[in-house]
Amino acid sequence: MYCPKCKTHTDHDVERVRKRKPSEFNAGQRRFRRTTSGFGGFPRPRYEGREKPTKRVAIRFRCTKCKKAVTPSTKRAKKFEIVEA
Repeated sequence: MYCPKCKTHTDHDVERVRKRKPSEFNAGQRRFRRTTSGFGGFPRPRYEGREKPTKRVAIRFRCTKCKKAVTPSTKRAKKFEIVEA
């Protein structure tokens, strides 16, 4: 794969991007905590539909030479697994 830092094609390690713990200090989260505290209930209608058949999978490619990570746009997949080649 092409590495933009090395400006050449090199081998890359592939890893799945995991979701990190959301911050409690974001403006949207602070607003959400303020509206849900006390009486009044949930500020928006709860999602009660079915689960989507495909999930967005984020993949990170890391250059083995310079360790620069590249995350291209996410793709949708029903099943995702990384297999040793």
